[in-house]
Order: sequence, then structure tokens, then C-alpha cells
Amino acid sequence: MRLIERIFYLNKLKDVMGTPDIKVITGVRRSGKSKLLESFLSYVQENDSNANIIHINFNLNAYENLTEYHALNNYIESAYIVGKNNFVLIDEVQMCAGFEKAINSLHASEKYDIYITGSNAFLLSSDLATLFTGRTFEIEVYPFSFGEFMQYYELTDQYAAFTRFIQEGGMSGSYLYKTPEAKYDYISDVFNTLIVRDIQKKYKIRNMPLMERLCDFLIDNISNLTSTRSVAAAFTSEQVKTNDRTISAYIKYLCNAFAFYKVRRYDIQGKRYLASNDKYYLSDHSFKYAKLGTKNADYGRMIENIVAIELLRRGYELYAGVLYKKEIDFVAIKRNEKLYIQVASSVDDPDTFQREVDPLLKIKDAYPKMILARTRQEVYQYEGVQIVDVADWLLKDRT
Repeated sequence: MRLIERIFYLNKLKDVMGTPDIKVITGVRRSGKSKLLESFLSYVQENDSNANIIHINFNLNAYENLTEYHALNNYIESAYIVGKNNFVLIDEVQMCAGFEKAINSLHASEKYDIYITGSNAFLLSSDLATLFTGRTFEIEVYPFSFGEFMQYYELTDQYAAFTRFIQEGGMSGSYLYKTPEAKYDYISDVFNTLIVRDIQKKYKIRNMPLMERLCDFLIDNISNLTSTRSVAAAFTSEQVKTNDRTISAYIKYLCNAFAFYKVRRYDIQGKRYLASNDKYYLSDHSFKYAKLGTKNADYGRMIENIVAIELLRRGYELYAGVLYKKEIDFVAIKRNEKLYIQVASSVDDPDTFQREVDPLLKIKDAYPKMILARTRQEVYQYEGVQIVDVADWLLKDRT
């Protein structure tokens, strides 16, 4: 497989080299966590002549004897070299029983610079503070961005490339396969493995038919307002036995494993978060094609999913805006920065354009407002609202 250097994530690791934090690389299955760790290892080898790198990859049988925390701790301690910069890099750390005890002990010794990756469902963001007594620095890895997709395939026509990206997505393991059918088979297998091996094993789920049905429902309704009660009621009406508490728990498990991302609603006028009817987006839009097929593909929803993941990748908190009963696709917030964004496949039709721009024009604050669509032209403005080609926007910070 052809490899590209994922500068965006590698720079994050470079920035925290030498800090006392436990660096934790998370993200959806097959998003490139292991390759990122290997890339960082190469960087350290090339740039630190005083480095002693202790690298353990639990995917390899060679390290099978370290799958108990005492053995892991003793192996690392025996590899320590006084006077060196001792780096510990562990891939798939959850395969070691009691791994957190070893990591905490090594961290407490203040002798190591520690980097770990783990299966998404077993190394949750919400669990890090509980698992590790030391401070953690989390780097969440997403599937390939549009910029990385173009870099991988060495594409130069961004508009044609974006059409292809909508269809193929960012699961780079699928790029090795020649036909769309083979690509989607691979992507479907990744998703199924995530559900069965990670989520079912972690949470000991017994009703897997319900989980699979819920997955299909959420995939088919990405970007739609969704409540657990309405989902439970819909399933019950179809003679599927469940309740809103079970649905809520299952959705939480799916989000914990980075299969989906929940976007809460935000009342722009009242400046408050709304409790019901959230939106859900796939970690990679290609999962929809792989699981439900490509017939009746809604490019508008696919583009909205792509924009949602890109905003999260760039570090924004993401909300669905509500103003005077009008919906704004995204309110993106990062420190003192705020963006209001509408997403559409096209705004060539005057009625479509008006429908997208009207909610933005009703927002009275001075924060930037934009419509992202496939315009294939330079940025232009309409009464203070920027109209931006979505491919251009995705490549704006091409990392």
C-alpha cells in the first residue's frame, strides 16, 4: 500500500515530544493509528540520535508473551538505557491484560516518553482520566481527508477528485482494491468488525439484531434530527421489542467507538443547548454506501457528512443551529472563533439558494457566515454571506 505522511497528526505528536503526558492515539478502526505511530517512530529515529525506542506492536505474534501487565512492565524496564531519551511506543495496548497498571507505573517513574494506540472501544476518551493517573494528551485520528485523498492518488483536478471522494470516502485500506464492489466489501467488513468485535465484546451486547437494525437506521438518517424516543417508537411499531433507554445506550456505544458523532442542537437566539433531537454523522461517509448501497444516493447529505467530519478534524466544537424555527446546519466554535455554515450539493437553483441563505441572514451577530456547495467558482458574497466551493474549502488548510 502506498503511504503518505499525515503531517497534520504527525505535527501534533512532534509538538508534545518530551512532555510528561501519556500520549494516546484514538480514532475509528482502520483510520491509520498504527501507521501514524510508525511514522512518528521513523521521525524520532531520524531526528534524535540519543533516542532509545522501545516499540511494541501487539498485532505481531512476537509480542504475545507480553500480554500481561507484569511482563509488559518488566520488558520495558529491561530495555531502558540510562542517559538516553527513552521512548515507549505501544500499538494495540488493550491486548495486554491490565495494561493501565503497567502504563501508570512506567509514567510514575518519570523515565519514559510514552505513546500508545488502542482499539477504539477499549480506550475511550471518557475513560482516559480513570484509566491513567497521569495527565493524558489525546490525538484523535480521522479517516483520510479530501486533501489526503488527493495526495494519495496524486490528483490535480480538485472538482473531479471531489466527485470521486464522495463515492470512495476516506477509509484508505479500501484504496488497494480495484473495483467499487471490492472497495465497499472491505469498508463493510471494517464496520461490521467494529460493531461485533469492539462494541459487542466491550459491552457484552446480547441483542445484536437490534444493534444492527439501529446502525442501519442511523446510517440511513445521517444529518436528520433524531431522538431516541422516536427511534424506539418506530421500532416498536414494527414489532421490534425495545425502549428509549436501550436505544440511547446503544447509540452511546456507537459514538464511543467513533462509528458515529453526535451533534447537539443549539438555540442561537437563546444561546442555550437543546435537549432533544440530535444529529448523527458517520466517521466516514463511505460506510453508508458500503452498508446500504449506492442507489438513491443523496449527495447533499454526503457532503454535509464530509463537512461535519472536517470541522471536527480541525478542532471545532460542532452544533446544529436553531433560529426562529429555522435550521442552520452547523454552528462551529473554537475558542473565540465561531462559524455559521449551511451545506448544499448545489445552489444553482434560485429557490434552493434562497432557502439556504435565509436562515443565515437572520443571524444578527458579526461572526462569519457561509454556504458550502459545489459552485466550481471563486468565493463570492451575498449580503455578507460567503458562497464557497466545498472542494476549495476542504483544501483551504490542506493537511
